[in-house]
Amino acid sequence: MTTATTTPRPATWSWHEGDFLPTAEARVPLTTQALQYGTGVFEGIRAYVQPGGRELAVFRLHDHYRRFLRSCRLLRIELPYGSDELAEATVELLRRNAAAADTYIRPLGYKLAMLPGTRPGVNLTGVSDAVSISTFLMGHYAPPGGLRCALSSWRRPADGVLPVRAKVTGGYVNSALALDEALAAGLDDAILCNDRGQIAEATTANVFAVLGDRLVTPPATADILEGITRDTVRVLAADLGLAVETRDVPRSELLLADEVFLTGTGLGIAPVVELAGRPVGDARPGPVTGALADRYTALLRGALDDEHGWLTRIPLDLPEENP
Repeated sequence: MTTATTTPRPATWSWHEGDFLPTAEARVPLTTQALQYGTGVFEGIRAYVQPGGRELAVFRLHDHYRRFLRSCRLLRIELPYGSDELAEATVELLRRNAAAADTYIRPLGYKLAMLPGTRPGVNLTGVSDAVSISTFLMGHYAPPGGLRCALSSWRRPADGVLPVRAKVTGGYVNSALALDEALAAGLDDAILCNDRGQIAEATTANVFAVLGDRLVTPPATADILEGITRDTVRVLAADLGLAVETRDVPRSELLLADEVFLTGTGLGIAPVVELAGRPVGDARPGPVTGALADRYTALLRGALDDEHGWLTRIPLDLPEENP
């Protein structure tokens, strides 16, 4: 297993507008519309080193690209590729980079340049589209003893204000402000409420609470991104005989939870041990969180049968080690 990496290291090759290029040569113009107005969408995907160190397994690759294309459709980003073609490009990119290390994959679809005859402005039509995929070597980065989180003063945007079900680049200003506030207070992350005062999500992760014998998470109507790791936890919980209740979670209920944990592609399953200056449970990762995290890790690392077909395995062309 790779060690924690605080600063992701970009890989040698990227896939940019249909071609494999050295990462240092992939460029966009200063006039790129997505840079000016935040009109882009992205995904975060993870690949994990498998036993023996000569193979990567990408987790739920096709599910991520199906969500990516739904996000593109929302911003009228029309790409000449389907999810299978994007997945194939990702597999080839990982082969070319051939790194026996946990890897983060970042597809980005974006508005590029105004077409002739288009009036200047915040346009979604009359603007060309582009797509790129980059990868970074990145290990586990959550604090091993658990996260200390704030209840943010910032609110999660309502779906009628910003399409929160899509990973729109401009929308992550909200997450950046909430995280910055938490870091300035010496904490690790922040959990945001929606405009109704109910728990929504953390800056880049979904929220779960253990309340007695119940596992509870906010619904899609709480203005959350329906995370792929969140969905994975629901399946893993069923495997462990745990029922998941999807409903609104008042902030006071979260403060009184026996356990709280966050789920996301970057964090995985990460326990919260302090929330708004109060200990969660006995201020240690709890048993339910631990059982789910262990099962999740075993799945990612090839120690658990992949009965759902979630892993895309990629053999790496690495030099043979000297005996």
